[in-house]
Amino acid sequence: MKDYEETIVFLGEWGPFQRLIYILLSLSAIPNGYMSLSMVFLGDIPPHHCRVPFLNSSYGGLGYNLSIPTEELKGETILSRCRRYSEQEHSDAAYRNDTEGCLDGWVFSKERYVSTIVTEWNLVCDDAWKAPFTLTVFFIGVLAGSFCSGILSDRYGRKITFFSTKALQTLLSLLLAFSNSWEMFCVVYCVLGVMDISCYCTCFVLGSELLSKSARVSFGILGVCLCYATGYAILPLFAYFIRDWRRLQIALSVLGFLYIPLWWYIPESPRWLITQGRLQEAEAIIRAAAKKNTITPPEDIFQLKHSTDTKETEHESESQNKYTWLDLLKTRNIRNITVISIIMWITITLTYYGLTFNTSNLDGDPYLNCLIAAGTEFLAAIVVWITMRFAPRRFTLPFTLLLGGAFMLLIQFVPEELNALTVTLAMIGKLVVTGAFSFVYVYSTELFPTVVRNMGLGVTSMASRIGSTVSPYIAYIGTYNKVLPYILMGTISLFSGGLSLLLPETKGEKLPELISQVKPLQWCCQKKRVVDTNGDVPMTNVKEMAETQEKEIIVIRF
Repeated sequence: MKDYEETIVFLGEWGPFQRLIYILLSLSAIPNGYMSLSMVFLGDIPPHHCRVPFLNSSYGGLGYNLSIPTEELKGETILSRCRRYSEQEHSDAAYRNDTEGCLDGWVFSKERYVSTIVTEWNLVCDDAWKAPFTLTVFFIGVLAGSFCSGILSDRYGRKITFFSTKALQTLLSLLLAFSNSWEMFCVVYCVLGVMDISCYCTCFVLGSELLSKSARVSFGILGVCLCYATGYAILPLFAYFIRDWRRLQIALSVLGFLYIPLWWYIPESPRWLITQGRLQEAEAIIRAAAKKNTITPPEDIFQLKHSTDTKETEHESESQNKYTWLDLLKTRNIRNITVISIIMWITITLTYYGLTFNTSNLDGDPYLNCLIAAGTEFLAAIVVWITMRFAPRRFTLPFTLLLGGAFMLLIQFVPEELNALTVTLAMIGKLVVTGAFSFVYVYSTELFPTVVRNMGLGVTSMASRIGSTVSPYIAYIGTYNKVLPYILMGTISLFSGGLSLLLPETKGEKLPELISQVKPLQWCCQKKRVVDTNGDVPMTNVKEMAETQEKEIIVIRF
């Protein structure tokens, strides 16, 4: 059978079938934008202080000034959030110095929120650790989903995995709104993290395998990433008008039911079906696509008559194997790609979330800050897409990482009185690193072969959760030294940018189908052995000899 790309070239690059797949799969990423970041509002901590039984339960009031000590927070004097005076029966606070915890609960400000999970279950003071831990639980689920989804998708198919996880994402999101305890919320939120990353990664792979080379990059950057940013922008708009966390969660959940009709329009990946030896099913999908594009396909697209007589070809023998994550370390080439990709994903995710968590602490309206952050995602995706159109892959990723690292390292040289310049450099750094975060999905999809592509994307995405888990602690260092987090993240970005130069070029190349087709690393100066045969070796054999290391020349690659 011919190469897959050559076999389906008659479909064209951008027909009605490709446009439909592009739009539908891109739109499916919108819920991921608000599901993964909804804790910005669901778990926000409003101003609060101890409840005093004999006083009005409303927030603030003169009576509380006599019953609760004060404390300093960001240069402002406020009522203590976790202590009150012990002897509440006396009205004169001047004679009382002993304090105690909030034995009768807390009073929360209703100025911004009607309720959050913090006000629902009193996740403050001694239980304050539970609020950030809730987000940690979600990332644990994301880590597990990154690993499991790849195995399931490569074994059982892209379509069934995508729609199963999408359905469970919607149902679990709805169930989350009816949690009757913090413990139940954490369990559901953890499983929701599994489904959230599973459908996102599978969407990426399915689109990359269904679309042509020309549309694949645009899908990964403009399609999926812009729709993710759209979901990110939807979040503050919904949260602004719905201030109760349960109703907000329900409103966000019901949007998922709009994706049910997609089952009848999005097919299975023919590439994956071919690797499973299911050529007839793959041909049926290609014929349906050709019909939608008003194109008459060849009589025997995949040469089924020949393949029926000769079932045990070399290609089918390898492609019908049952692959596991160990196959990502099977050969030297794929092992190098896997290891470097894991390092890249960890460092990019750590820097991305580290910068994101820092911006969440900015002063100002949280709804507006979230909307501006979403706008950064839009701009980053557009800039990276334009760069990718005119620059090779081996330039785009190092450029974004090295530039982002340089801007973050410059912050240490900014005088303290120039706070606006510090914020500007930090935002530029976030913009560039966000671009790298968008780009790495596309690049990883092109690096791994079809037989383990979803698994490779899942393993690297799983490893990246190490970075997202550590990033809050990197940001926490800023409470003691505001420059040190940027030095750490800038240094890591520079290291990753240098390491990414080793990855092979994939722009305009055919997607590898089998593990044996994975490209080697590209060193700046690479040695190869050559046998001088005085012209006896035909020029058509040079590439094959290079791959078997029968050359002895120095090749400079750019």
